[in-house]
Parts: sequence; C-alpha cells; structure tokens
Amino acid sequence: MPENNFAPVCIDGSSGEGGGQVLRTSLALSCITGKSLHIENIRAARRNPGLAKQHLMCVQAACGISNGRCQGAALGSGVLDFQPGAVQSGDFLFRIGSAGSASLVIQTVLPALFFADKPSRVTVTGGTHNPLAPPFDFLCETFLPAIAAAGFQGDCRLIKHGFFPAGGGQIAFDTRPRQKVRYQIVDLCEPGREFQIDARIYTAKLPAHVARRQEKLLLQSFPEIQKVEHIEVVHSDGPGNCVMIRLCDGGTTVFTSFGMKGKPSQKVVREVVDLASDFLAGGVAVDRFLADQILVYMALSKAGRFTTNELSSHLLTNIEVIKKFLPVNFDVDRQKQIYTISCRPC
Repeated sequence: MPENNFAPVCIDGSSGEGGGQVLRTSLALSCITGKSLHIENIRAARRNPGLAKQHLMCVQAACGISNGRCQGAALGSGVLDFQPGAVQSGDFLFRIGSAGSASLVIQTVLPALFFADKPSRVTVTGGTHNPLAPPFDFLCETFLPAIAAAGFQGDCRLIKHGFFPAGGGQIAFDTRPRQKVRYQIVDLCEPGREFQIDARIYTAKLPAHVARRQEKLLLQSFPEIQKVEHIEVVHSDGPGNCVMIRLCDGGTTVFTSFGMKGKPSQKVVREVVDLASDFLAGGVAVDRFLADQILVYMALSKAGRFTTNELSSHLLTNIEVIKKFLPVNFDVDRQKQIYTISCRPC
C-alpha cells in the first residue's frame, strides 16, 4: 500500500468501551484528515470480537467515499490498516446484508461527506430500528438538528423499516458541503423548560393487543404524555416492536426501548420511561446517546459545549480517539450531577 504524507494513527480497539464506536470514529476522522489508520484488537470487549457484517460495511463505506485502500477487511478480523484517498461526493449505496445497523454505517461516513465538494446521497440497507444502535427517528429528529447548529446540513428519509433480527430496511441521507463561511458551533447547555411529551409505538407483524397494552402502560406510568401514536408497519421483512418517548421544546429528544420475543411489555415500557424520566430530572440539554455522537462535530468546529447527565463509556472513549486525530482538547466540568463538556483547540 502506498504511503501518504502522514504517519499512521495507531488505535487500540480494546481501549475504553472496546466496541465498534472506536472503529467508526477512527475511520471517519481518517477520511477527513487524510491520516492512515492502523487499528488492533477491534471490538475486543465484545462477545464475538473482530469485524461483524455491519463493521465490515463501515470499512467498505469509508473506502467507497474516499477511494481508500485497506488490509484486514474480513469478517472476524481484529486488525485493520486503512489508507484514505480524497473524499469525493457521490450517490452511494451500501448493503449490509444483515440486520446490522444502517445508522451506524451512516455515522461512519457522514462527517467526511460534509467536507466533500458537492452534495452527496448515501443509501444504506439493513436494520433501521435495532437495539444498541440509534434508531432512524433519533437520527432524523434529534441528531441532525443538533449538528445543523454547527453548519452541518443534511436531510434523511426512511424508505423501508427494518427491525432486528430480520433487517431489510433502508434509509437515505442527503448531505450538503459545509459552508466555508463563519461557522456556528454546537452550543447546547440550556435545558428545555416546557416540554411537549408524546409517545410513538411501532409494531410489525404482531397482534394488535401488543400496542394497546403498551399504550395503556405508558399512560399509567408516564401521565405527562399528551399523545400516543401507533404506527403499524405493513411492509416489514419480519416482526418488530419499539416504544419511543419524544420530548419536544424547540429541539426533540427521542428515547427508545425495543420489544423482543420473551420480553414483557411492562419491561419495554419501564425502560423507555426510566430513560426519559432520568433526563428530565437531570436538568441538562443533551441526553447520553446524543452526547457521544456530537463530539466529532464539535471537534471539527474546534469549539462547542453541551450539558449532559452522564459520562458514558462511549463518550469518554470517543474523546480519546478524537484527540488522536485532531488538535483539540475536551474539558469536563461537573456541578453536582450536571456535566458540561466543552471543546477547544490545543
């Protein structure tokens, strides 16, 4: 593999949370900076370590948008060498071939495509509503508006739902180049004051009583909910269920819990109610799921700040990976249970 003008950035994939986030952030920043990447112990902390299908697709997607080259891109591989070329705009289609999360593939290529010379479209097939990954609704309603404040403009649409474990879904993202004018920054420190609270229940190929039961439980355990929307997904490759609580006050914060075989509706509802309740009690502006995802965009802006109520392992790991590629520092200030995360150049 030909060398570029930068020494490779070496990443230990077992550090911190030891999962796929290390790989995705590393690939994204490698594409943006042009620095080649050497990563070992990929997903070492997971039950099935190494590259799974969705992680392999992240590698292939990074190669696709940057004309990059890689060694070690194979299922189960724990070591990868990646050398990016120049990021190019285009119309890209990536097929995971499983119920692996489409949103996590998007998370890998999106930061780099904001620095392409022309608009791009990225279409990914796979899972759109997966446990342990951001569902499409979160990306559309929470994530994109948050990074738009820093000049990263994009749109998305859901073409077909894909629930775990069947998959078969499809999402599309349109990106526009970041404007080379005075950039705004992510500045999300003030908590919402008067939330409009509603809920959304997705069911696919399930009996009607499942949604009725979950709606009843939601209204009993979270009486502040003003409206419950039930979406019955007809065109789905398999059964699926998730329950969302949406907190709207200017921006929208989406919390999700997933139903699955053998998991009682009481547990599904309790999980999402606990997430929303903890956030509301925290008096912060950014939930723990959004917190680690906007770090990259703050770092690319060399400034920004937000408040959150939890320092997750994903967040702390992402900070360390970002600092390997970009000349920025992150400061963490704690006042009682409120954490203020800020970014500044070195």
